[in-house]
Amino acid sequence: MENAMNHRKVAVITGAGSGIGKAVALALAADGYRIVLAGRRAELLDEVAALARAAHARSQSGKSSDSTGSDEESALAVPTDVTDPAQVERLFARAVEAHGRVDLLFNNAGRSNPPGDFLDWTAAQWKDVVDVNLNGMFYCLQQAFRVMRQQTPRGGRIINNGSISAHAPRPNSMAYTATKHAVMGLTKTASLDGRQYDIAVGQIDVGNAMTELASRMASGVPQANGEIAVEPMMDVDIVGQSVLYMANLPLQANVLFHTVMATKMPFVGRG
Repeated sequence: MENAMNHRKVAVITGAGSGIGKAVALALAADGYRIVLAGRRAELLDEVAALARAAHARSQSGKSSDSTGSDEESALAVPTDVTDPAQVERLFARAVEAHGRVDLLFNNAGRSNPPGDFLDWTAAQWKDVVDVNLNGMFYCLQQAFRVMRQQTPRGGRIINNGSISAHAPRPNSMAYTATKHAVMGLTKTASLDGRQYDIAVGQIDVGNAMTELASRMASGVPQANGEIAVEPMMDVDIVGQSVLYMANLPLQANVLFHTVMATKMPFVGRG
């Protein structure tokens, strides 16, 4: 169902320069959202912003310019390291400065496991994963709450990017899996704490979307029985449409957990 208010909605997307973040940014822009793109690589953000402006312009064709704003305003790139609380605070301040509010946070920035056997990981390698996947997600969620509870109309929606690994691990995935299990705890608690502020918090768990991060699946990855197997993949744009569906629900409804995966991937029955 088309949401007539989408052209006035503002979304902050972390990890927006590539992969799932890019797909979600373009899906939201094409539906009329004004988007604020966050990530560490400015050149990638600028590329996505240009694509998003074009998608937003197509979505607004024939509508009043007074209500849609300029194409330049429709996508704002803000280079941000989510492991730095000060940079995250600046990200949300820029969003409010540019658009007056934040209706949606797609809390997406993340990184994979360190290479090699976990027995050989250094403390710094472990902390790097925790700092991005858990601490960074918390900092963004915290700032989104601070904005959403004070704005008028009050409230908004936060969608955390979990993973199939929030439910079941892969071999030698201890850092990634531990942080994604922790994200599930963030989602549940924030969903509870958000009620009093009209903030709906949910989580999307993605399995085998074709991105740079997951491309290795197509050439074979370790299975629980020790074998190496090629795994089915799905188009990453499907994830963008899934987030769009969650985002466009009225705040009286919430998808707490949504799993979208390649139909034939080894998840149910993994191991």
